[in-house]
Amino acid sequence: MHLKNEFEVLLETKMHTTPYHLNLISDKERVLAFQEAIKEKAKGIIYDIGAGCGILSILAAPYADFIYAVEIDHTASKHAKSNLESFDNVLVINKDAKEVIFPQKADLIICEMLDTALIDEEQAPVLNSILKYLKKDGEIIPQKILNGAEAIDMERENICYEDNEANENPNYDVMSNFKIYSEIDFKKEIKEDVETDLEFKISKKGSVSGIKITTFTLLNDHLICGPTPMLNPPLLIPTEKIKVDIGDIIKVKLNYKMGGGLDSIKTRIEKVS
Repeated sequence: MHLKNEFEVLLETKMHTTPYHLNLISDKERVLAFQEAIKEKAKGIIYDIGAGCGILSILAAPYADFIYAVEIDHTASKHAKSNLESFDNVLVINKDAKEVIFPQKADLIICEMLDTALIDEEQAPVLNSILKYLKKDGEIIPQKILNGAEAIDMERENICYEDNEANENPNYDVMSNFKIYSEIDFKKEIKEDVETDLEFKISKKGSVSGIKITTFTLLNDHLICGPTPMLNPPLLIPTEKIKVDIGDIIKVKLNYKMGGGLDSIKTRIEKVS
């Protein structure tokens, strides 16, 4: 059956879900990307970390020997149990994944606790705590993320996502080149505190008052998913405002903690030339 048809059939089923997880399920590009990666990699013992209402466990169950679906939110885990009750190879665990002692090592870890640059979700600290349970030849979905940034002139004075819950697209102008500044491999221990100097070449005359971070998700070796409304929408971060001209070089010092929340973000901007 074609992936699109499978997805449509899944949506037609009466899943028990929270309003937030309904938005996740309704993001077709996001679900189809994970579905393709799961079809390729799912086997043996699987952990579904941050399982939500269980959609990724539903996609993985036909290929798995057994799935441990871990969800910290009580309401979401109740929905997951209802949605997964027909599968005898899935156990839903309502607990913080960092506190779970798994009885078996995993062939595959699915962890979709993602957000832009991993700042406002606990993907990094959770994977750091459970990586010891992954078999030596085990896999993780997603495999990696790439973070990139560009200088912008933004109207808002607060941190915001380009696609936000109010469906308002904040106004901004891109003022520089785009630069990949980090690559995070989920099979390696992640340094959660980020300190980086971003250097940009200005492409138009005007002002710079912020940076835009865009995260690309590598589901497997050949599948890259760019931002979608419910998968890492670009993050706009204000800085001090400075006047710039074409060809100027500016440097932005960017600090944040992965899993530390948006309040952990700090920036400092300066003109180099």
